Amino acid sequence: MRRGPLRSPSAVAGALLLLGLFVLAFAGPQLSGRSYADVDYTALRSPPGARHWFGTNRIGQDVFAQCVRGLQKSLLIGLLVAVAATGLGTAVGVCAGYLGGWVDRALMFLVDLMLVVPAFLVLVIAAPRLRTLGWLAYAGLLAAFGWMVTARAVRAMTRSLRERQFVLVAGYMGVGPVTVMRRHILPHLTSFLVTDATVAVAGAVISETGLSYFGFGVQPPDVSLGTLIADASEVPTTYPWMFFFPAGLLVLLVLACHLIGEALRDALAPADPAAALAPGPAA
Repeated sequence: MRRGPLRSPSAVAGALLLLGLFVLAFAGPQLSGRSYADVDYTALRSPPGARHWFGTNRIGQDVFAQCVRGLQKSLLIGLLVAVAATGLGTAVGVCAGYLGGWVDRALMFLVDLMLVVPAFLVLVIAAPRLRTLGWLAYAGLLAAFGWMVTARAVRAMTRSLRERQFVLVAGYMGVGPVTVMRRHILPHLTSFLVTDATVAVAGAVISETGLSYFGFGVQPPDVSLGTLIADASEVPTTYPWMFFFPAGLLVLLVLACHLIGEALRDALAPADPAAALAPGPAA
């Protein structure tokens, strides 16, 4: 029996937390009435108060407005990277696992090659050259180095599924490989893919934050949680509101993704491992 995700307290907490972060990210600018680029020269490094809820930074920019802008950017990048990486890994893994032969060898060679490439070094070199293309190109670059583990896992699951009777029968009946993969393979990978995509959001946010922290991610005048943390990394004790508010939002975002991912894994995984490979009800 599968346990519904809503029966898990951690799932409810994670979902509510993530929903709250989304509301804060996209409704926050309207609530504060300030833009992340606005400067108040009369309040330099001002502590939190009624005028500036999260205080201001060294040049008088509102920290709350910058935090919600950074949270918005990190959420968008994390979601796009997770969807793109999971989709690419699924396509490669299913094709390699089901088709086998030279297709399997060629795709797995590509996966192995990408796994040994120093991803951080490539990202550091390539990111500055993509600045003119905007943050979407940056998200695509992150996704290009985040699909290989998913591909290997999906390949292993597909190799098991292709030996199942309902898949073999479909092949004997003349059903094309694409149709078999779409109608008989992919539905049985849903639980793994949903969980993988959810956890990948947290990984993508951390990767984006790390690169932005070192100056290779989102570029000024735009901001992300990584750039805000980097700007305040030298003053966490002197002006704590500049550091701990963006760092706290980052922790909450990653925590929410992990809580939801763990709950989905427990809810979607069947109690009997063999049931994961059983055919669904006949149409």
